[in-house]
Amino acid sequence: MGVRPHFPQKAGRRRPGREGGGRTRSERGRDPHPRPTADLPPRPAPETLTYFRRALEALKEAPETGEERELLIHNVLKELEPQAQALATDRVGSGMLQELLSCSPPDPLSRLLAALLPHLRSVACHRSGAHVLQSVLLQLPRFPGALAKEEEGDGKDGDPGTLEELVLKLAAEVREAFVLYSGDTHGSFVVRTLLQVLGGTVLESEIARPRGPQSLEGQRAPVQEWKPASFEVPGTFLSCLQELSTCFLKDISVFITDKVSSFCLQVALQVLHRKLPKACARLCDSVIKYLSTRNSAADGSPLLLFLRDQTSSRLLEQVLLVSEPSWLQTLFENHFQGQLQALASHPIANFPLQRLLDAITTPQLLSQVFEELSPALEAILAQGHTGVIIALVGACRRVGTHQAQILQLLLEAFHCAEPPSRQVACVPLFGSLTAYEVYYELEEEDVPSEHKVEVAVARPLGEMTVPGSLLLQHLLHFSTPGPVLRSLTSMEGAQLLALAQSPAGSHVLDAVLTSSTLTRKQRRRVLRPLKGHYVALACSRHGSRVLDAIWNEATLGNRKEIAAELGEQNQELMRDPFGHHVARNVALGSFLKRPRDWEQQQEAVAKRRKALSAILGD
Repeated sequence: MGVRPHFPQKAGRRRPGREGGGRTRSERGRDPHPRPTADLPPRPAPETLTYFRRALEALKEAPETGEERELLIHNVLKELEPQAQALATDRVGSGMLQELLSCSPPDPLSRLLAALLPHLRSVACHRSGAHVLQSVLLQLPRFPGALAKEEEGDGKDGDPGTLEELVLKLAAEVREAFVLYSGDTHGSFVVRTLLQVLGGTVLESEIARPRGPQSLEGQRAPVQEWKPASFEVPGTFLSCLQELSTCFLKDISVFITDKVSSFCLQVALQVLHRKLPKACARLCDSVIKYLSTRNSAADGSPLLLFLRDQTSSRLLEQVLLVSEPSWLQTLFENHFQGQLQALASHPIANFPLQRLLDAITTPQLLSQVFEELSPALEAILAQGHTGVIIALVGACRRVGTHQAQILQLLLEAFHCAEPPSRQVACVPLFGSLTAYEVYYELEEEDVPSEHKVEVAVARPLGEMTVPGSLLLQHLLHFSTPGPVLRSLTSMEGAQLLALAQSPAGSHVLDAVLTSSTLTRKQRRRVLRPLKGHYVALACSRHGSRVLDAIWNEATLGNRKEIAAELGEQNQELMRDPFGHHVARNVALGSFLKRPRDWEQQQEAVAKRRKALSAILGD
C-alpha cells in the first residue's frame, strides 16, 4: 500500500483568499452599486436613555403577561417615538429597543416601524439601526393574525395603519433601491430578514445567527430564538416577494459576483424554494445561464471556474440544494460529469460538490456520481476533504444504494480490509480518521499484519473527531452495518466509556440507540461493557447525556441494574452537577428509600411509552 497517512481533518469550512478565479472589487472594475452617503444620524438625549433604562427596569418588575405590562410597553414606545431614529442608531439605545421589542404587542410595534420608515436608509444601513429593523420584522411570527387587522389605536389621525401596510411600505422602499440595500453590509441583513418575513419562513440559519448592536465585532447580544419555522402571511406578502424576486433578475451579475449582495440571493432562493418554487426555478436558471456564458474553461464547462471562486461557489451551493431532481440531473450531465475528482481535490470547489451530494435523491444520479468518485476515495481523505466522503456516505444512506461498496472502500482506504482480522478495528480508525498502521504505530516490516486483539484492548481509544463521528453515524444507519457493529461490540468497557465521554464520540452511541437497522439485542451487546461504568458516565458532561438516552430505551430489568449501580455511590452523584441531574432523572432517592413504589412508577412509565409507541406506529 505504500503510503500510510494520518488523514487530516478540516475544522469547519476554510476558504482561501482569492484562489481559483476570485477577483477583488478593484479588479472587477467600478463598484457595482454605490454605497449610501447619508448624514450622521442624530444622537439620543442622555435623559432619554436614562428614562429608557428605568422603563426597562420597571418592565422586569411588572407581571409577565396582562394589560399592565402591555400598557407599560405601549406608553414607553409612544413616549420614545419622536426619537426613534436616534435610539435605533445608537449602540446603547439599539440594544434597549431590541429588548423591549421582544415582548412588544402589535400596536406599539406598528408605531415604532411607522416612525422609522421616513428614515429608512439611514437606519437600515447603520450598524445598530439594521438590528432594530430586523428585530421589528422578526416579531411578526408572534402574531400573524394581527398583520392585516386594524390595530386598536387612539382613533385619531396618528394611526400608523396595519402591520401589513407598514411592511409592504418598507418593502416598496427597499425595492426602489434594491441593489443599494442588498449590497450594503448592514442593509443586506434587513433585506434578508424582509425576504423571510414576506415568505412566512424564518430560516433556521437566520434563527441561529446571533444579533445585537455589536454583532459585527464579535460581541453578540442575546437573541430570542423563534421556534416556528413557518407562519401564515397575507397573500399580499407573497405577491410582494414575487416582485422582489424579479429585482434579482434585473441585476443578476451584481448578485452573483458581489459577496454581500450574494447572501441576499442565497436567502431568496431558500425562501422561494419553500413558497414560490417556480420563481425559485427561474432564479436558478438565470444564475446558471449567466455563469455558463462567462469565461470559458479549457477543461470543461465555464461553470467550473465559478465553482472554484469564493463568492460564486457559495451561491452555486444554494442553487444545488434547491434544485429539483430532474434539473439536478441535467445540471450534473452538462457541467459536473467527468470533473468530480478535480472538484473534490480543490480547496473551494469541494464545498459545492458536497452540496451536490447532499441534494441527490435518485439512484440514477447517485450511481453516476459514485462511479466517478469512488476510485479516488483514499486520495480525497488524504487531502483532508473529509466532507466530500461524509456527503457521499450520507447520500448512500439516504438513497439506499451502494452501501456495501462504500463501506468496503472505506475499509480499504483506512488499510483495515485485509487481512480480515483488521476490520474489527474500523471504529477507532474511522472515528480518529487515522490509517491502521499509523493508529497502531506499526513499522514497515509489520505491514500487512494480523490484528492483535490483546494490543488493541490495551490501547486507549484515540481521539474522536467530528468528521469521523459523522461518518460512523451514517454507517450505523446502513441496512447492514456489519463491520462497524462488530468493531463496537469488540470494544472494552474503558474504551466504550471514553467514546461516550467524548464530545464527538457520544453521538456515535446516539446512532446506536436510534438506528432503525439495529435490533434491541444488538444494542444490548454494544452497550453491555458500560456496566460497571455508570457512575463515571453520570458524572461526565457528555456521558450523562448518553446514560439518559440508554435509560430512556432500557427495560425495567435494565433500569433496576442501572439504578442499583448508581445507588452505591449516591453521595458522589449528588455532589456532581451532571450526576445530580442523572440521579433526579432515575428517581434514585425513591429507588433507595421506597423501591416498591419506584418499581410501580417505572412500570407505569413503561406502559405509557408502549401505548404511545403503538399510537405512533413505532
